[in-house]
Amino acid sequence: MLTQQVEALCRPDDWAAQFIRGDRVNSEIYTSPAIFEREMQKIFYATWLYLAHESEIPKPGDFVSRTIGRQPVIIVRGDDGVCRAVMNRCRHRGALICEVDRGNQSHFRCFYHGWTYDNTGTLVHIPKDDAYPDDFDRESLGLTPLPQLDSYRGFIFGTVNPNAVPLRDHLGLAAAKFDYMIDASPTGELLLDAGTHKTSFRGNWKFVGMDGYHPPVVHQSAFEIFRRNAAKENPNVDSAVAQAPRKTMNDSPLAVSRDLLHGHAMLDVIPHRISERDFHLEATRHMPGGKEYIEAMYAAYGPERGGDLIAIGGDPHLGVWPNLQMINQHVRMVVPVAVDRTDVYLFPARLGGVTDEFNDIRLRKHEEFYGPAGFGQPDDTEIFERNTDGLQAVVNPWIDISRGRNREYVDRDGSIVGKIPDEVPQRAQMREWARQMSAS
Repeated sequence: MLTQQVEALCRPDDWAAQFIRGDRVNSEIYTSPAIFEREMQKIFYATWLYLAHESEIPKPGDFVSRTIGRQPVIIVRGDDGVCRAVMNRCRHRGALICEVDRGNQSHFRCFYHGWTYDNTGTLVHIPKDDAYPDDFDRESLGLTPLPQLDSYRGFIFGTVNPNAVPLRDHLGLAAAKFDYMIDASPTGELLLDAGTHKTSFRGNWKFVGMDGYHPPVVHQSAFEIFRRNAAKENPNVDSAVAQAPRKTMNDSPLAVSRDLLHGHAMLDVIPHRISERDFHLEATRHMPGGKEYIEAMYAAYGPERGGDLIAIGGDPHLGVWPNLQMINQHVRMVVPVAVDRTDVYLFPARLGGVTDEFNDIRLRKHEEFYGPAGFGQPDDTEIFERNTDGLQAVVNPWIDISRGRNREYVDRDGSIVGKIPDEVPQRAQMREWARQMSAS
């Protein structure tokens, strides 16, 4: 176990130092419209954001509409098969050229004056174009491409900053964690094509993070129901499922929180799940399509790696700064709208190379905890809004994120490690927030 000194949340001469005192942060960072505006410039217009997954746009003409901060973009697969991201803005007077979330189009036509672009972004038609002067350069007026677009194993990222570091450098240690979700498929295919669950809460985007401290409190009733159901299903067994909240959300040495640097963090319960590999294999074997799944995973990855991946269940429980999370059976996108309003998009993740029955079970599990009537997501939304209300009290506005600071350490890969309920992820987020907000 390494014992290097972990960096402070910010340097004394940073712009952010006025809002950070040791392990305390001023609640104004969650409530100030001026700080939110600075975040748009310093974070959302400066770094890589997750935009879409390739499985959402598999065919030529497929597109999705997203935003980078407040800037609207279209991620589209052209008729030439190339995936592009273009600004959702007509080059004539600046109107939106696409007003739906997703679809398939050969062309995008501006609703204002009819300027028309093909799905590669080329301007192909201007109504009554004989009125333009001789030096009018229509070839230069195609849809504006995003300055940088890149992907990692199907996850598409973009940035409006032409000088941003390469995507792989931004992802750093987090990149390898994606593989746990993707390689849960025996064919290495993740499919985010099952629709989108959209929710919104009255609160700040930074509330949405990796937090291993809250589940036994906020989700206590859900865990109790899960425990009782597991006990009924396994009356003669000390069910690993029934005991999971106790083992993964407390002081088990097999479950830790990790600061993966650059603002990325995870609740790393992977060693815990691998330790109960036999249980997870047996449970999978009794699922519809489970035997076929195990066989396919063994064939693809070998019994050792395949068994581990089955036990992990495709859940890295990973937060990628600043707007992506990969949790259980879904991928989550965080969309800041205002200082006190955040939209969250949840994309249930199907696996390629498995039976429909097997994927149906994954979808039902997602709905059970994260759906509109699920056990978990509504709990979180309620807590975030209570947070917003509480932070309006500005007498002594400093809030504490010091839990576990005295026992965290730097692991051999450079990640900072604490116990699962420690506020390692919150400090990871705040450290990167301070760095980017203080950048010149």
